[in-house]
Amino acid sequence: MIKPKALQTGSRIATISNSWGGPGTFPNRYEIGKRQLEETYGVTVVEMPHTLAEPDWIYRNPQARADDMMAAFSDSSIDGVIATIGGDDSIRLLPHVDLEVIRANPKVFCGYSDTTVSHLMCYQAGLTSFYGPSIMAGFGENTGMHRYTREAFQRAVFQTEALGTLPENKDGWTVEHLDWGNPELQTKVRSLSPCTGWNYLQGKGTHRGHLLGGCVEVLEMLKGTSLWPTPAQWRGAILFLETSEEGMPASALTYILRNYAATGILKNLSGLLIGRPGGQLDPATFKDYDAAILQVVRLEEGLSSLPVVSTMDFGHTDPMLTLPYGIQAEIDCDQRTVSILESAVVAP
Repeated sequence: MIKPKALQTGSRIATISNSWGGPGTFPNRYEIGKRQLEETYGVTVVEMPHTLAEPDWIYRNPQARADDMMAAFSDSSIDGVIATIGGDDSIRLLPHVDLEVIRANPKVFCGYSDTTVSHLMCYQAGLTSFYGPSIMAGFGENTGMHRYTREAFQRAVFQTEALGTLPENKDGWTVEHLDWGNPELQTKVRSLSPCTGWNYLQGKGTHRGHLLGGCVEVLEMLKGTSLWPTPAQWRGAILFLETSEEGMPASALTYILRNYAATGILKNLSGLLIGRPGGQLDPATFKDYDAAILQVVRLEEGLSSLPVVSTMDFGHTDPMLTLPYGIQAEIDCDQRTVSILESAVVAP
């Protein structure tokens, strides 16, 4: 994998609306995220030509969204690119994106949810990208970024040392929804639920592999396309998966994992990392997701030695980790740790 240059104070960050036109719908929320990104890290945000366009126009013009992405990567004055928000149709950009442009102009790219599509564009171009916060969700957190999100992003894209053991979030987590269209609610701190730790569901010893994954529902859209990883790319990977704010039932995760088993992916993995379930779900139901995973992995496929860690802090949960694609990671089942063994960026 090509590692991008680390960000630093003074870096110029392009924002792109590669999926839903969130900034045009909730401009105040976008401005909060932009300001908090700039103030937290000392960077300058630059909008691409259509970043702030009306959402209906954004929807009708996937070519323009792709052009913004290509322009952001091509511009030598831009050091990083961050998605404004997720959505559900960035797969429509695929015919309009040139992977050679990404490969020839490596730079930090970050986002999550539907941005999974753009991450696999980067992956197939050979570039490490970062599954982490977006401008409006993460950087735009009410009353300031969560410490855990802030520090995880800092370690991943500003520091050239190996990331090391990933810390578990101890500060509490939230999926509380406060209407972005109500400015008064943006000054309210979202309520936090207590952290119960990551669940090491099975596995023994130490297992290593490269990180690959994203949002479960978006990955389903990518099956059969040119972006879907090859068998060789899946082999030995540590697959990270998380579910969206739509709160899919645990049974749906069962069906999806059965597909990973039937296509030969599951048996060739080095590990499985699962984010805390997204959506307005009762935490008591999280055990149903663990049961669904083990039903397929252990009972149906007999992969009792495959390490599985669940309810991790990435994806549609706040605060969140920033995970680098294609970088070597390690699951130590005995010590109950997940580590990233190398740096994800190189010196500027």
